[in-house]
Amino acid sequence: MAAISWTEADEPRAAAWHSENATPPPAEIVVADDRMKADTAYRLAAKGTALLWRGDFHNARQLLRAMDRRIREPRGPQRTAAETFHRHRQYRGHRARVLGRLIVVLGDDYALDLHRAPDVRQACTEAYGPPARPVAVAFTELQGVLSAHQWREKGVHVPALDARIHPHYGVFSPIRGEYIDLVARAPLPDRTGTAADRIAFDCTAFDLGTGTGVLAAVLARRGFDRVVATDINPRALACARDNAERLGLADRIEATGTGLYPDGRADLVVCNPPWLPGRPVSAVEGGVYDPDAAMLNGFLTGLAEHLRPGGEGWLVLSDLAEHLGLRTRTDLLDAVAGAGLTVAGRLETLPTHPGTERSPDLLADSRRREVTSLWRLRPQTG
Repeated sequence: MAAISWTEADEPRAAAWHSENATPPPAEIVVADDRMKADTAYRLAAKGTALLWRGDFHNARQLLRAMDRRIREPRGPQRTAAETFHRHRQYRGHRARVLGRLIVVLGDDYALDLHRAPDVRQACTEAYGPPARPVAVAFTELQGVLSAHQWREKGVHVPALDARIHPHYGVFSPIRGEYIDLVARAPLPDRTGTAADRIAFDCTAFDLGTGTGVLAAVLARRGFDRVVATDINPRALACARDNAERLGLADRIEATGTGLYPDGRADLVVCNPPWLPGRPVSAVEGGVYDPDAAMLNGFLTGLAEHLRPGGEGWLVLSDLAEHLGLRTRTDLLDAVAGAGLTVAGRLETLPTHPGTERSPDLLADSRRREVTSLWRLRPQTG
């Protein structure tokens, strides 16, 4: 594990360094407390110096907000949606780097020795595993850990299940329900396999990239005898198993990390890949950005060989990438046809998330025009 070192009260200090975003440990560190002005903090952080916070916990939150106000998103002529998007991403990356330079040190039991600090030990254990040594993390990351702990405790109500799903740290939370509703109401495929096939394999569905396991639970509730849920994120697999247990579906949902597709064939394969081509800069952004559309293309090219006769693949995808100029509808349909698939039908819905009602950034218009679709795909015949 990487480490940081600094001098405090004329004594050398050191701690392990952890960053979910794979940010390298800071080379230059100054000790900061409640006496540091926001202008000074911003100037130091902007040039790459980390601020090791020793002041009041709530004052650290106020300092972050004050630093954030000093980070301006560049404005200028908007030529294309893609240019606007990339400029916005650059701004977000710069903002994350600057604010991420306010850091704290957790004790060897994850205790946070700051005035008015909450007890963060349980939240950090859930996120990082059992404690072993003092570790330094960005204050913004710690805030994310605490927020994730609250979501895990409270859960997210999912009307399609009439139950709550409990997301874990580092797993994309199902706060946008439109894609879940599409899977809950889409017509199930008519299976044309032989009776022997059905007896041997029962009624099976695959949920690729399961995340919290919410779609696997919906499929199990819709009558599938066996749902195999895959994910490359170990946290997601643990989360999916936890939610299956909470919902009383553990005997029908199998969460596995064998790859995008599990072995065998299914009557239905559901995939809700990240909707935007691009490289994520955090663990949670892995649920939003799909580098080189790798997951989307992997789902399409592998679908035909993993379906039973009469089976279908359901691709749940927003058209936000099309509005942003990152992908065209022709690109998507060409990829479908190139994988030997045909479109059997499509359901669509408008977004219901609060972002469509606000205009906080340059991408608000694209969000307002977004449509989420469930594409029903089958292998080409003839």
